[in-house]
Amino acid sequence: MEKTLIIIKPDGVCKRLIGKIIDRFESANFRVVGMKMIKLTKEIYNDFYSIHKGKFFFEPYREFMTSAPIVLCVLEGENIIQEVRKIIGNTDSKKAEKGTLRNLFGLNDRRNIIHASDSPDTAKFEINYFFKENDMLEYCSDDWMEKNNENSCFK
Repeated sequence: MEKTLIIIKPDGVCKRLIGKIIDRFESANFRVVGMKMIKLTKEIYNDFYSIHKGKFFFEPYREFMTSAPIVLCVLEGENIIQEVRKIIGNTDSKKAEKGTLRNLFGLNDRRNIIHASDSPDTAKFEINYFFKENDMLEYCSDDWMEKNNENSCFK
């Protein structure tokens, strides 16, 4: 199973879209295996986004990303990186495909409610940056529990 990281950005949190966003991924049969809400500090932002340091958007984006809490989620599923990127849509919300999260709830290329890893290497780095191995839980589906007459779905 492949894993990816999504970040519900400050605008997604402040618009109270956390549940709607997560529901889209669970409805696509992906599992949330790790989740936490944090407030990015400038130091964490500078470190996490260091590859963008010096670019025109670095400073304004830092102000935005540190303006309110964010929600970090590790999602798991088949071909999840590519599938999640289809669900969220184009980085620029104005160009995002109809029905994608960014099309429905975003404003532009910065205030676009969500970030998602773009490759397996990026996903591994991003997940490991914010989560320790024991921060994530593996579990089975409820229908598996019923079918196997089990009381627990932890693996």
